Amino acid sequence: MPVEPPLPDPADALAPLAAHETLLLAVSGGPDSIALMLLAASWPLAAQKRIEIATVDHGLRAEAAREAAQVGDWARARGFVHHILRWQGKKPTTRIQERAREARYRLLCACAREIGASAIVTAHHADDQAETVLFRLTRGSGTAGLAAMAAESRIEEQPLLRPLLRFSKAELENVCAVAGQDFVSDPSNENPAYARVRLRRLAATLAAEGLDSKALLRLSARAARAEEALAWSAERAALELPAERATKRFHVAAAALRALPRELLLRLLAAEIARIGGGEPRLERLERAGEGLAAALAAERRFKTTLGGAIVTLEGDAVAIAPEPPRRRAEIT
Repeated sequence: MPVEPPLPDPADALAPLAAHETLLLAVSGGPDSIALMLLAASWPLAAQKRIEIATVDHGLRAEAAREAAQVGDWARARGFVHHILRWQGKKPTTRIQERAREARYRLLCACAREIGASAIVTAHHADDQAETVLFRLTRGSGTAGLAAMAAESRIEEQPLLRPLLRFSKAELENVCAVAGQDFVSDPSNENPAYARVRLRRLAATLAAEGLDSKALLRLSARAARAEEALAWSAERAALELPAERATKRFHVAAAALRALPRELLLRLLAAEIARIGGGEPRLERLERAGEGLAAALAAERRFKTTLGGAIVTLEGDAVAIAPEPPRRRAEIT
């Protein structure tokens, strides 16, 4: 007989939430988010906290409104206040999943602010993490991308907590089964039009070659460690760099940048471009600019490029970053 996966202990699983007094749980109605709600209902600290549930109705399926209402019934049966957040307006015809995700977090952040929640909680689990690593691997992501989802991050300055990343989907489904709790099945999770669904269907083939969920999670953990070290090194290098930093200007001797490892040069560029130009360039464009600047530094020749609303120039013995002129921005857009 197959062995049932162990049940997560609510006190252990939700320990990362203990520092927050008011929490907004994102519950779509799928087995993972319903399991999050069930764990919250059994959490020993639940009586000391204010926990509310939010379900986003994207309006992309006819059944979505009925399913959101059903989640509301389940939430209230467990003693929770429930909010239905509706994505209003005309829906996009391209990049639907990406834009639905953006809308979902925008609505959740607005609801969290409205109720005074100090954190949003999602039910992302280990299988989601492995899938994210694989998805980003196929896109050629760097260490930050391969580190995948952090247990705690921020969105619109709002803490975003993912306490279930240690648990598998099977474990969370078992939470629902043991509680006798129904859940919603979203047919889009089986739609091959979406890249993640296609990757999911390759799971058995990849696992046979050694790239199973455990291997992907190991890669994620190692990438996270490397990213932590690189971020620390980049911050330290930036602090030690003898540079002039004004509100809208960065100026440094070329020799100081010439000595930096290439990755730290890229990170310094990204940080200063975001600070001065207000944009966050895509990794590929940043790499091209960084390679061009590094080559110009080595050859001691002039260099100029625009990126993220800023102009990067190497002239003489100095590198400068300044805002891109408004007229030039208008021409580009």
